[in-house]
Amino acid sequence: MPDQLLHTREDLPAGLLDCPVEDLHTLLKGPTLIHLPGRRPEPLFVSVLLHGNEPVGMQAMQQVLKRYQGQELPRALSLFIGNVSAAARQQRRLDGQPDYNRIWAEGQTPEHAMAAEVVAQMRQREVFASIDVHNNTGLNPHYGCVNRLDHRFLRLATNFSRTVVYFTKPEGVQTSAFADFCPAVTLECGQPEQAYGVKHAAEFLDTVLNMARLSDRQVPEHDIDLFHTVALVKVPTEVSFGFDEAAGVDLCFEADLDHMNFRELTVGTVFGQVKAGAAVRLEAMDEQGEDRGAHYFSVEDGVLKINQAVMPSMLTLNEKVIRQDCLCYLMERLALPV
Repeated sequence: MPDQLLHTREDLPAGLLDCPVEDLHTLLKGPTLIHLPGRRPEPLFVSVLLHGNEPVGMQAMQQVLKRYQGQELPRALSLFIGNVSAAARQQRRLDGQPDYNRIWAEGQTPEHAMAAEVVAQMRQREVFASIDVHNNTGLNPHYGCVNRLDHRFLRLATNFSRTVVYFTKPEGVQTSAFADFCPAVTLECGQPEQAYGVKHAAEFLDTVLNMARLSDRQVPEHDIDLFHTVALVKVPTEVSFGFDEAAGVDLCFEADLDHMNFRELTVGTVFGQVKAGAAVRLEAMDEQGEDRGAHYFSVEDGVLKINQAVMPSMLTLNEKVIRQDCLCYLMERLALPV
């Protein structure tokens, strides 16, 4: 394990709770795992800044830890602060870096080894629960994501939002790794500039720190809207795209595309306009790794349309994020497990 990549400590660096997220690299030498004691020994694990342009998790943890300055935490806390070098430039990741929320499965990079070391340390500590905190770039409600249809996971998620998304792809995400040994949930807290996201995340994290146990009782149906991610949509590398027809790109998406997030779209909903003569398609990888793009999308008379009734999430107008990650996820409603 390269010493220079993961740094582990058992105290808070001086100034950490007041440091702007983009300046964390001046206090931390790199990704850092901080173990703090509390009255209940099984720690809450919180990961923040897996994406450098998503400050909400760090800002929320700063708020929570300030509340307990000079006091014992109600529960032990292990805080993983991820990509501080990308945060310095307010970018999701730097060129040449892997995505820090895709490194939690087997892999050959130093970042994969770092994630494996974090998982190994936390297995030994008998984690109470795992929370991964994110912003997103499009217009999305606050919601929780889980990788297991387990009542403890769903209970934990609905403490944050009644909207819960179950997904198994993409692989290598933090919650999937931790779901093997503790309840794990991802929080999606809206756009970075929205102060309510920090407040909401901080309230939730404080609530979980104070929990004595996680209920395994079924969530009442009227308390949850459960969705299942059925496809991950990407724009193929060879297709040029944008949001301005004057740019002459192959595919010009609707200017208000992100307003479609968490709306149940009908067949025929328009996603964008296709340049005459351009060969345009979208990839839509299902959970089995099969490209179902032609199942969900079609081009008719120069218009890109939806073929199936689905609900998208994570649609964004940020072209760099679309290239680095994806255009969106497609979801369907899911019945609660018995």
